[in-house]
Amino acid sequence: MKIAVVCANGKAGQLIVKEAVNRGLDVTAVVKGENKSAAQNVIVKDLFDLTAADLTGFDAVVDAFGAWTPETLPQHSTSLAHLCDILSGTDTRLLVVGGAGSLYVNAEHTACVSDGADFPEVFKPLASAMAKALGELRQRNDVKWTYISPAGDFQAEGERTGKYLLGGEELILSSSGESVISYADYAIAMIDEVINGGHIKQRIGVVKE
Repeated sequence: MKIAVVCANGKAGQLIVKEAVNRGLDVTAVVKGENKSAAQNVIVKDLFDLTAADLTGFDAVVDAFGAWTPETLPQHSTSLAHLCDILSGTDTRLLVVGGAGSLYVNAEHTACVSDGADFPEVFKPLASAMAKALGELRQRNDVKWTYISPAGDFQAEGERTGKYLLGGEELILSSSGESVISYADYAIAMIDEVINGGHIKQRIGVVKE
């Protein structure tokens, strides 16, 4: 299986590449500068400069883009739109490293994690930007996308347990009642989804077991 990981130099991107390489996948890292990932194949290019030709021939493209500053938050929408545009009408699947703030907390799907009184104010702009991008992604019927939301506590330095629980649109908790997952376990879930190929045009959520 041949996959590309866009923004492979990020913390999530590097672990996703590592997981894929360790499982024997043919992995290409898409990076803006020097490759810091475990991938042997590299495309040095800004995400916004990628063309349809660059991503031709891949079974799946993993979008590990991240933006955190007020001026770059809109790029969650514009970067995802660009990737969708260049993959439009192809069989290449697009798997997106998403956010937890847009996960629903009720069966009616009228309230999200980010609506909660205990949701940190500092993260609300990011959650809003990512939710907007997800909403726009849901309108794309021309792309085989899958959006994977992590748990609320997404731990960059968390341990790799090798186990996780899979959910859907609603927030799920671990067996100990927590909403937490490490980047390493999230990478396992991502590559499982890459390999298994389910949940087309769906958002799913993952949490530690």
